[in-house]
Amino acid sequence: MMKNNIEDLEIEDTIIELLLVRGTDKTICPSEVVRQLYPENWRDKMDAVRRVAGNLVQENILIITHKNQQVDVNVKGPIRLKLKA
Repeated sequence: MMKNNIEDLEIEDTIIELLLVRGTDKTICPSEVVRQLYPENWRDKMDAVRRVAGNLVQENILIITHKNQQVDVNVKGPIRLKLKA
């Protein structure tokens, strides 16, 4: 799948890096990604992280969870990101 722009690539790389550092069986919050990349205006970038996470789900790289249940990226409320086993 073609990436939209350099920002998407940075977000994707950061998601994967944080998950690998944390451990392949662990999860991260999307806000961890944007806080690392955009500490000053991280809230403005949350939609971009969800979009990129959705792309990684379609590429069979990532799982999105809510309350330990696998969900669609468009679910309302807090989500967690996890590398697919």
